[in-house]
Amino acid sequence: MQTLIKFLILCLTTITFAQTTINGKVTDSKNNPIAGANVYLDGTYDGDTTNDNGDFNFTTIEKGTQTLIISYLAYETKTMIAEVSTLENLQIKLRDDMGALDAVVITAGTFEANDNSKVSVLTSLDVVTTASALGDFVGALQTLPGTSTVAEDGRLFVRGGAAEETQIFIDGIRVFTPFTPTVNNLPTRGRYSPFLFDGITFSTGGYSAEYGNALSSVLLLNSIDEPDQNKTDIGIMTVGGSLGHTKKWEKSSVSVSASYINLAPY
Repeated sequence: MQTLIKFLILCLTTITFAQTTINGKVTDSKNNPIAGANVYLDGTYDGDTTNDNGDFNFTTIEKGTQTLIISYLAYETKTMIAEVSTLENLQIKLRDDMGALDAVVITAGTFEANDNSKVSVLTSLDVVTTASALGDFVGALQTLPGTSTVAEDGRLFVRGGAAEETQIFIDGIRVFTPFTPTVNNLPTRGRYSPFLFDGITFSTGGYSAEYGNALSSVLLLNSIDEPDQNKTDIGIMTVGGSLGHTKKWEKSSVSVSASYINLAPY
């Protein structure tokens, strides 16, 4: 038994002498201690984290030349390559990382919905090429998510609201009667041709306070700007033809068109 105890003591003494202690202190450029910095030997599990005073202390069984790495957020990582036995009572200073990002502060703000990227935008060509729209911009909008057709009325119902809850504006002016009046049980249509507008903006929710009277949605119709030049349009059909001319002046323009259709051959 005494021989066994002596053998165990000898082994423990050998292990103790085989370990090397690495210690020191980590500070910033103003000599303030850095708490929570990581200090470790590269490629090993040996390391420590600095305490509130910036001190670290750990042991290792590694020998020879090793790489000691000291890192902390917002500071440049420092690397020391030296003999393990010399890594004692180290005084390490970390420099501020000039490439570190500043703190991001998130605060509550206002919500704007006047950006066309947040709403549905249709062109005149989109309207006339939409199946079942029959060339009516309201019919084209009824195919978008959030809209519905109530009893085939033909008016614009959005998210379950009434047609009166959808506000329609032409060049910023509210239109109170955008639909053509019809008798009961017949679908109604919009009063305006889609070719009168160069932009049809439709928002099913999230519009600005400018349209505060709207409860369900906002439909913005922007009319076509002034023509860039004089032009004449000629159309030929099997049942007739059309002729139009646009005259442009410096600050104004006028367009005149006429068409003739004769269905007698049919």
